[in-house]
Amino acid sequence: MSGSITLSVDRSTAPAVDRSTLLPVAVVVAVAAAVHGAVAMRYGWHPDEFYYVVGGRHLAWGYVDHPPLVPLLARVAALGGLAGLRLLAIAIHLGCIVLAALLAAEFGGRRNAQVITAAAVAASPLFMGAAMFFGTTVVDQLIWIAVLLLVTRALRVGTVPAWLPAGLVAGVGLEAKQTVALLLVGIAVGLALFRREALRTPGPWLAAAVAAALAAPNLVWNAQHGWPSLQFAQAMSVRMGGPLGSLTQVPVLLLLYAGPLLVLLWVVGVGWLSSPAGREYRWILAVPVVALLLCVISGGRSYYAGPALVVLFAAGAVRVEAGNPDRPPRGWAAALVGLFVGSAMFCLPVLPPAAAQTMRKVNPIPLETYGWPQLVTQVAAAASSLPPDVPIFTSNYGEASALTILGPGAGINRPVVSGDGSFAHWGPPAGSADTVLCVGRFPMLKLRQYWSQVSYVRSIWFPGGVRNGESAAKIYLCRGARGSWETMWPRMRHSSGVGY
Repeated sequence: MSGSITLSVDRSTAPAVDRSTLLPVAVVVAVAAAVHGAVAMRYGWHPDEFYYVVGGRHLAWGYVDHPPLVPLLARVAALGGLAGLRLLAIAIHLGCIVLAALLAAEFGGRRNAQVITAAAVAASPLFMGAAMFFGTTVVDQLIWIAVLLLVTRALRVGTVPAWLPAGLVAGVGLEAKQTVALLLVGIAVGLALFRREALRTPGPWLAAAVAAALAAPNLVWNAQHGWPSLQFAQAMSVRMGGPLGSLTQVPVLLLLYAGPLLVLLWVVGVGWLSSPAGREYRWILAVPVVALLLCVISGGRSYYAGPALVVLFAAGAVRVEAGNPDRPPRGWAAALVGLFVGSAMFCLPVLPPAAAQTMRKVNPIPLETYGWPQLVTQVAAAASSLPPDVPIFTSNYGEASALTILGPGAGINRPVVSGDGSFAHWGPPAGSADTVLCVGRFPMLKLRQYWSQVSYVRSIWFPGGVRNGESAAKIYLCRGARGSWETMWPRMRHSSGVGY
């Protein structure tokens, strides 16, 4: 491939999407749908799914660790049980694949570029893993790709109304996950550096105003409640080790989460956007750079900026197509198929639970969906002899949410509370704290700060010796409260993911 290859794109005309392109992209979508659908119900619920469904039962304009949209969607999807949640996650992931192909088309890419981009998103561990269960991450990915596509289109069309869809989607996205703000800052920097003429028109400002208006309810809720989202972000930054800890994650994102075999593709994409051929779209290169930089500075998780990799996949695919206009190089097809298979083994519950333990240290998420019915059954057995007004207090939101959702079916009809995440915001149960069944990964010394008598009941175990994060959970019967719920609750509260 020669560096002198350029692409001439007429910004006033629609991108090239024809029937010859639709079929191969549809094949990619169909394969992804089949694989995800085949294993969607393999293990069980993810703790975040329990949490979002419970959050949907406490509808509000905000929560401690996320905006309101995902709990609302979870509440609706859960009408179909776990299958409803998983189908929604898969549908959103398939939308990411299609929109990524359309982004490649906006860059001037034709059939080969669009198919390579679609396959890259389908095969990337970052995107495949997010679609394993319904949560904020998979929704966030769709929002990022949609906004990037719509802004690129608005710049091509050049009219003020063309910016309105981008503002609408961005505003809705901010009600799903606040990390959409990273995307918007990246876009603003890119336009200021490379497409300043666009900022002299009302379009981008209209989009920004619409996005801000849609995001306002969650901002007002945060302000009224002492900015819990910022407190949560700070707690997670401490857990990550601050900016230095975040910086160490960047190579993991770029080399592993993006897909080891896709490194060449995004590197080529950076080169194309930096070349004369990609000058029209160079502004978009600022998005992954700025988003990653903000993640590091704030001590956030590097994968928050991960959706921006789509622009590099699409740009790289356009460059590959420019050098091979008739068909993709043979190596690309083999690499993408190989990556898809490897990612499925790594990210999805393909293996039996006992065999999946070999990958747990690298990717613990699939096994986080295993064993929740067994945990609930064991807690139900421990609680069966207790009066119905004795509450259950758990160490994390996953345990509390699972007991709330699955507990009634196992005979648990008593208050379930936790000091973790939004459960802490919802407050303690009514009545006395004198006798409480505690479930989770509590340090014994911590429990003794609240109760004078702490008796070990049993440990949680799973069949076949399978181990995950809940394998260390224990059940304690605690008596003799050292205060009321109201006096102890402020000390019992802690941030999600940050234990006692």
